[in-house]
Amino acid sequence: MNYNFFKRSAALLLVALFPLFSSAQQKPNWQNLDLKTDSVFGISTEKAYKDLLKGKKSTPVLVAVLDGGVDLNHEDLKRIIWVNKKEIAGNGIDDDKNGYADDINGWNFLGGKTGSIEFESLELTRLVRRDDARFAGLTASTVAAKDKADYETFLINRTELEKRLGTAKSDLQGVSGFKYVLDGVVKKIGKPNPTLADFEAFKPQGQQEDRMKAAMLDILKETDFKSFYEGEIEAGYKQAYEMVNYNLNLDYDPRAIVGDDPNNSKERFYGNNDIKGPDALHGSHVSGIIGADRTNNIGIKGVADNVLIMGVRNTPNGDERDKDVANAIRYAADNGAKVLNMSFGKDYSPDKAVVDEAVKYAVSKDVLLIHAAGNDNKDIDVEPNFPSKTYLDGGVASSWITVGASSSIDGDNLKAPFSNYGKTAVDVFAPGVRIHSTVPDNKYIDEDGTSMAAPVVTGLAALIRSYYPKLTAVQVKEIILKSVTKVNHNISNLKGADTVSIPFADLCVSGGIVNAYNALKLAETYK
Repeated sequence: MNYNFFKRSAALLLVALFPLFSSAQQKPNWQNLDLKTDSVFGISTEKAYKDLLKGKKSTPVLVAVLDGGVDLNHEDLKRIIWVNKKEIAGNGIDDDKNGYADDINGWNFLGGKTGSIEFESLELTRLVRRDDARFAGLTASTVAAKDKADYETFLINRTELEKRLGTAKSDLQGVSGFKYVLDGVVKKIGKPNPTLADFEAFKPQGQQEDRMKAAMLDILKETDFKSFYEGEIEAGYKQAYEMVNYNLNLDYDPRAIVGDDPNNSKERFYGNNDIKGPDALHGSHVSGIIGADRTNNIGIKGVADNVLIMGVRNTPNGDERDKDVANAIRYAADNGAKVLNMSFGKDYSPDKAVVDEAVKYAVSKDVLLIHAAGNDNKDIDVEPNFPSKTYLDGGVASSWITVGASSSIDGDNLKAPFSNYGKTAVDVFAPGVRIHSTVPDNKYIDEDGTSMAAPVVTGLAALIRSYYPKLTAVQVKEIILKSVTKVNHNISNLKGADTVSIPFADLCVSGGIVNAYNALKLAETYK
């Protein structure tokens, strides 16, 4: 699943985290700014360009964005979209003999002859659906002895699915009720985008309107109505609706659109060449963070100034399939990508072996893989998150970086409250709160998540490989981890219902936030 802010419950979104996140909206481009000179905990990208890279030559680096789709015509992305010059557009022929006809800008493993998948079920849902059929009519006393362990796992998974579905339905009801009352109040105010003063002047009728007024008076001290309504209410409703009707729905299975055999993990050549797909918001946002055009004086500035973006669709609005993840990694590696951004993940990986094989293949081709840690505020040393850098056979991917999300202020709340962490499973942290970037139709919005932190690191990796092309993927990883700005204080973290204080050093391998200036200075010594 795409790692965005709305993976968490609507109630948590609307109440617990909003005031904290609003405070990060203080400076444009903050992720690229410097802690000392700009008072925000960015990665010192602009300082690096000014003091270290001025007048230096660079070579283009191909970056694959494995995601839900990329808007290749966006004003801030169109100049940096990869074009496969070995392929002739629109002739329906696989000119470069790579197995994918007309793959001009990348490939879509979620598409077929009649269209593309937008929504998918969660892996948990697919596992329960599979085992529902397998164990139909059986009980604990009638199931075969050799199948008892699988049957017990099925019962655990089914209970978990029912629990999540219940929560999603409750969230949908809650946010729908909130929206209904708020819409009624706004209609009475008579303005589509009411201000704090408008709500102060509003005379509520009844307890619901009274509570709504009180809530909005608090909220509008932190942000404007339009941003809140679109970013929290509409997006929260959308997330809850999709959970109930698609992600956790046992009866929903769109895979027939693709036309492959979803149970054949060895199948490689399927899909279509539509790299935008039906929902390119997430992948376009990620792409802009990595390398939005720094020369056009419009929009935003990406981290890297000389990249080409290859779009590879493998992530629906739901959980990605292991088969598609593996094929996306292989496609990117085979077609020249040197850095992969993977802002997706899930709780279950029934065919992890096929993903491990693809990761090993990419590592053998000197590819650096950057993965978002996830947005569940869990310790992934203890609770696994997939895909992961640890192989089933016990080895570890040598050129893989897992990224947690940080906020802009160097204090107790430096760790983004949603971010997963892990002293061994997560490598570094990077800015991932209120990151302003590109979305379809030449628009720009703020997003939160480890999905936004990972492309900050991907952009840094591409920047290093661009100015120091002789460095290997393993060396670039080593440089990024060694050059972090160390965080030598405790942070606040939610553990169940309690807030605890823990050393930032316990959150990840490096104990710090990535820093472009330090990394490029260190890269210079590797020559």
